[in-house]
Amino acid sequence: MEYRPLSKTASVKVSRFALGTGFRARTDEKTSEAVLNRAIELGCNFIDCANFYGRGRSETIVGNVIKDKRDDLIITSKVWSPIGEGPNDRGLSTFHIMREAERSLKRLQTDHIDIYLLHHTDPDTHLDETLRAMDNLTQQGKVRYVGCCNHTGALVTEALWVADKHNYAPYACIQNPYNLLERYKMEEELIPVTDKFGLGIMTYSPLAVGL
Repeated sequence: MEYRPLSKTASVKVSRFALGTGFRARTDEKTSEAVLNRAIELGCNFIDCANFYGRGRSETIVGNVIKDKRDDLIITSKVWSPIGEGPNDRGLSTFHIMREAERSLKRLQTDHIDIYLLHHTDPDTHLDETLRAMDNLTQQGKVRYVGCCNHTGALVTEALWVADKHNYAPYACIQNPYNLLERYKMEEELIPVTDKFGLGIMTYSPLAVGL
């Protein structure tokens, strides 16, 4: 397995291939654990999670597998997605971010998340509030690096500007789809931004979910 720094601003080494844990098919727990263990045996130290996957069940499975291997792994998780019917059960408010971070930590059986990503954008929450909450998590040692997922190049740039202005933890990486069917946004909009600011890129759906 080859390893490389996450980004120019985050030198932690990650495997070139990450294991996503969305498990789009209805994979049983035993099979999921076997896949995780095999990936780790092959040198994959990069595991991508989210609070939304399986309504938290995915993180629970990952937590059961990694609890004795945690120090050797780089774990990501995400926040934004609706996880209930309540008015505060979604989005990027301080309330939702802080609560979901604690829940993810508990399910993953760890005291920190290496990379915590904003899973999507939230037009109902001011960007400053969101970035301040993410910075608070890094200050508390519960998150090592922050980043974003499914954001536009313009919003990534704005977030970096706000973080610099207020001395918040800046994005270390982005995550977006990239495959033969979805190239324009990444190549024309996002890569120029990541190159300029030294951000890492995590791509998902490289096979367009099997299409």
